[in-house]
Amino acid sequence: MTPDTQEAFFNAYTFGFCEKCGFTRGQSWKWSMEEMARTTGCNAIILPVCAWQDHAYSTQIDSVSPDVMDEADVAAVCAHARRLGLRVILKAMVNCRDGYWRAYIRFFDHPVPTEPGWEDWFPSWTDHVCRVAEMAQAARADMLCIGCEMVGADHRDGNWRRLIRQVRARYDGPLTYNCDKYQEDHLTWWDALDFISSSGYYPIDEIEENFARIHQVSVRAGKPFLFMECGCPSRQRSQHRPNDWRFGGATDLQAQKEWYEAFTRAILRHPFIRGAGWWDWPATRLYPEACGPDNSGYCTYGKPASETLRHFSAQLSAPADKE
Repeated sequence: MTPDTQEAFFNAYTFGFCEKCGFTRGQSWKWSMEEMARTTGCNAIILPVCAWQDHAYSTQIDSVSPDVMDEADVAAVCAHARRLGLRVILKAMVNCRDGYWRAYIRFFDHPVPTEPGWEDWFPSWTDHVCRVAEMAQAARADMLCIGCEMVGADHRDGNWRRLIRQVRARYDGPLTYNCDKYQEDHLTWWDALDFISSSGYYPIDEIEENFARIHQVSVRAGKPFLFMECGCPSRQRSQHRPNDWRFGGATDLQAQKEWYEAFTRAILRHPFIRGAGWWDWPATRLYPEACGPDNSGYCTYGKPASETLRHFSAQLSAPADKE
């Protein structure tokens, strides 16, 4: 890890979640990235390479398929990001085709004949992460995230350490893993990584207490910390449950802005936090900016929360002005 990477604040937006193979053959994604940079002031993108498995107890992960962006897509996105002066974090992910959250991927801890097991699933997952690691190396990505919110697999210390060794043989940059909210102090293998990261979907009235708890995790592990995911939809009451895209009533731009204001102020009060990965910015499906006030999702485009992000970005570039 270079000193520059260690000290830099990754003010990032997740870009292109679940885009498919060949999405960069068009041009709309370039405009989308340019609009993200223009309206938010972010200095980085997080590019998730999302593989698929049929269900939470499937042991076969489809990494090379029309549903998964390929090496050409990753190279194109990274190159355009560089032209815009943006850093790039690549992120290996898996989703379940039946709609279940990846946190529910779980198998028996002791092998049972005829039942699917970790010994079947982890090699397939490792293959996908190693493929993404090779993409990251080829693109000279600034960081690689080796998984996301895999709560059911987090306790498999030995499997993750073996995976990390294989990844380091393919990618020489800094590594992290995106644990889920409230899980930061449950992982036993942070020492094998370079950064601790998590999904920071904390309710507006729980931000300070969780930042204090996470700080202790960072201190104990002796590792820098960043939020690989964080954000809030623009729905009524979503500032109180920002992790749930189904929660809330009608569109409420102020609810999103209120959460962003509280979260960014808290980050500035806690300099141990070295990054924030806002969720999420579409690549090929970005709505027109004028339609922002009618959109109840996470993206801040055309919404008051974008002003909050621009202000936050300006404060990051002027450290003396931090609270």
